[in-house]
Amino acid sequence: MPDTVPPASVSPAPVRWTPRRTAPVVGWAQPGTITAMLRGCRGRCPACGQGRLFNGWLRQAPACGHCAAPLGDVRADDAPPYFVIFIVAHGVIAIQFALDDVMGLPVLTEAAIFLPLTLAACLVLLRPVKGATIGLMLQLGMLAGPDG
Repeated sequence: MPDTVPPASVSPAPVRWTPRRTAPVVGWAQPGTITAMLRGCRGRCPACGQGRLFNGWLRQAPACGHCAAPLGDVRADDAPPYFVIFIVAHGVIAIQFALDDVMGLPVLTEAAIFLPLTLAACLVLLRPVKGATIGLMLQLGMLAGPDG
């Protein structure tokens, strides 16, 4: 029996991807990016500014009660804590270096000052930063639901 080579699998012709040239139609208001972020920072719906963004301290409302924007489909996940850590760390470290140059405090005293300061700053900033992140993501159309 002669050695036969099986025929190579025939692949279909490549299909060229074409991007969507039209903006997706949304059923809620589309304010400017800065406006949406500021509304989210205040805990209001980024789209209309009327409804509540949060049902709890950090739990998002499933939808805006005023304009029905799908707030629950915006998944901010880990971005807000990273942004808060970035902001707080730079501020606290700068203050700590400046205070150390001026006063030269012992390490335990610095720990007693800066650990609670860091915790308080993180807790105060987490909700506004999450709201601003949700506002930005809603404005950019970054939805996790079936339409996004």
